[in-house]
Amino acid sequence: MASSFSRATEEARLSHSVFVLLFRGINVGGNKIVRMEKLRDVLTEAGFSNVATYIQSGNVILTSDQDAAHIAATVEETFPIAFGFSSRPTVRSREAWLRIIEENPFAQVMQDGRQVHAVILDEGPAEAAVQALQTLASTEGIELRDGVLYLHTPDGFGRSEVAKALDRTLKVPLTARNWNTVLKLSEMADALAPSA
Repeated sequence: MASSFSRATEEARLSHSVFVLLFRGINVGGNKIVRMEKLRDVLTEAGFSNVATYIQSGNVILTSDQDAAHIAATVEETFPIAFGFSSRPTVRSREAWLRIIEENPFAQVMQDGRQVHAVILDEGPAEAAVQALQTLASTEGIELRDGVLYLHTPDGFGRSEVAKALDRTLKVPLTARNWNTVLKLSEMADALAPSA
């Protein structure tokens, strides 16, 4: 009995695709507080499975039979009802997340995972905007690849003039994660993926 239940649970788990869901601007400076336990419950009640969170800044792994666009639409509808404010979700499939890692142009030069950030873009920025960011760079490295702006900040993200200018210069929906977080979310997503 137990083994057939476990088998059915495993089959249900593997029938869904794995996604990374990112929120922006929550739990920052005591504003827009979201408890991760409640977030997991809200997303589970919205129909997602295997919901897991990482640290307090809005990093979620889940499985769903919906595509990324439908997941984002569901979250945009349910999140404000539960928390009283909106936080735009960014959704990427596990496969897309793996491509982010594979395409990192700074993998060989970073000393620390906090030096490289993946700035995930939900719309393509103007070429002139990316060039404007590059003019601000002193020690930073910048490269745009397939909807991700890779930013190498050897002197620290908080000190980077490029990092400070991302929103006002690019003017597209975006959210950034340091490389340690990118790798951790990949590890969590891999744990939910079907075995090869």
